[in-house]
Amino acid sequence: MGMNSLGLNHFRLRLGDTNALPQWLLIGLLSGLLTGLIMLAFHYAITWPLQQTLADANPENFEALAPWLRLLLPILGSLLIGILLWRFAPSAKVGIVHVLERLSYHQGRMPLSNLVVQFFTASISLLSGHSGGREGPAVHMGAAASSLLGQQLRLPNNSLRTLVGCGTAAAIAAAFNTPIAGIIFAMEVVMLEYTVAGFIPVMIAAITATLVLQLALGKHIVFDVPALHIQTLQEVPFIILLGIAVGLLAILFSKLMVSISRWQKPSLFIRLQIAGVATGVTALFLPEIMGIGYDTVNQILSGQGTLGFLLILATVKLLITAIAIGLGVPMGLIGPTLFIGAAAGAAIGTLGIAAAGTPVSEVGFYAMLGMGAMMAATLQAPLAALLAMLELTLNANIIFPGALAIISATLTHRYCFRHGSVFQAMLLSRGLDWRRAPLARFLEQTSVFALMLKNPPLSPRYIEASQAQKLATTEGEWIILLHEGQPKACLARADLLLYLQQLPTPAEDKPAKPIDLMAIPAQRQDLAKISIQASLQEALVTLNQHNFDALCVLNHEGAPTGLLLRNTINHHYMHTKSG
Repeated sequence: MGMNSLGLNHFRLRLGDTNALPQWLLIGLLSGLLTGLIMLAFHYAITWPLQQTLADANPENFEALAPWLRLLLPILGSLLIGILLWRFAPSAKVGIVHVLERLSYHQGRMPLSNLVVQFFTASISLLSGHSGGREGPAVHMGAAASSLLGQQLRLPNNSLRTLVGCGTAAAIAAAFNTPIAGIIFAMEVVMLEYTVAGFIPVMIAAITATLVLQLALGKHIVFDVPALHIQTLQEVPFIILLGIAVGLLAILFSKLMVSISRWQKPSLFIRLQIAGVATGVTALFLPEIMGIGYDTVNQILSGQGTLGFLLILATVKLLITAIAIGLGVPMGLIGPTLFIGAAAGAAIGTLGIAAAGTPVSEVGFYAMLGMGAMMAATLQAPLAALLAMLELTLNANIIFPGALAIISATLTHRYCFRHGSVFQAMLLSRGLDWRRAPLARFLEQTSVFALMLKNPPLSPRYIEASQAQKLATTEGEWIILLHEGQPKACLARADLLLYLQQLPTPAEDKPAKPIDLMAIPAQRQDLAKISIQASLQEALVTLNQHNFDALCVLNHEGAPTGLLLRNTINHHYMHTKSG
């Protein structure tokens, strides 16, 4: 084995320990760089063709298209997506729901084929004017690319979970130019936990991906946000009311999307065509709902739009997005939540300004509050939404009113819609559950390498007395017994030593019989086998499946390299939790 291979093995094994800070810094950097490059490719895949075809080289100017093109474009996009999925990937799963599923049931292992499908189908969806966002596909691609990086390096499975979080944070950070919100989004929505060990590589990944996008595109601004702040504390009750109203709107959005996603009777191809027709017909009358729609959001933030137009925009965008994504168009819903929240918040702000008898905040202020409240309620990510508002506005004055709106919206949604975020609700609708017991969540953070007894002595089942004497004086508490070259059981070394001390001296004229280490009176444990990449949670599941109390840990070449006992796992959990 060469020096490079030895160094890589050491690197892998160190990542089994959650305190391997230098290794985690490198992993976060690689994840952020890879995700940033993929986000850059995704950005150009969407914006370059639209800049070449839409008026004024504006990649969001679907409004300038002729009515017949607005009708046909989503229909043609659905047709192309349907053909691609039917021909090449009929069982492919995409989106943030897929990321949650792979984390909950597959230790964060994500396939390359689904990443490729997500890239092309999401690009087609947004190029054809479907009402959706790029952030959901970005999260999938970032998480999958980072997971594949870990799989290619054969890193421990607990590392893959952290890498999925790195890719998620990097994708959101690159999409919005908001690294802090990306970090918290990854922990609130995808990883569903906050850990110091997980925070550092996720933070490095988010910053790296943001830097990649800024170096390539400049300091790109997603939203043109004017200076916003609350004018008077008399607006506080109205802000809370806005949060409640937006929370109710988020409930409608979530329930409608989940209900439509359960309609599986027609084939996916037919459902996609229904979504294309619905979007195309709607775009005839309201072209603003086409595509990502951030140009419309910027207009709302600047105070444009009458009350009637804002109400229609929020309602229609909500309905058409829920229909399209619920029917299976492979797009994201984070962008639409911001669009819906901005229109709804601006409409509520317009009503409040008209009813108030004193000077109050601008319409754009309420639009921004609506964006944060809708995002927080739908995704059940209040801290990520608040930090996104802070990073987008670069104005600390938004924190107090933003928190009021976000808290009231999030609590309203959670009280009336008890399935968590819309992603978690869609996962439940598939018969899957993201929730894990605290013990499982704790054990998934550590690799078996961190606790195993390393390089225990190996012995065949039958050995001579002289060999047994040498074996009994080796270091280590346990000896792994091999039968036909395979690990069969582990034997307590102290018991072997005691047996040899009590063994009578054989007569000189009679040769000593071989000792059967599986038959002598001693403490033994039957062994199951597990990979050195596995987490402690996988180890515990394997022990329970075989009803054993010990595991032989195999290295990357399949040779025994360690021993892990159930008592060691139990002690680790009790000692760490009590500490």
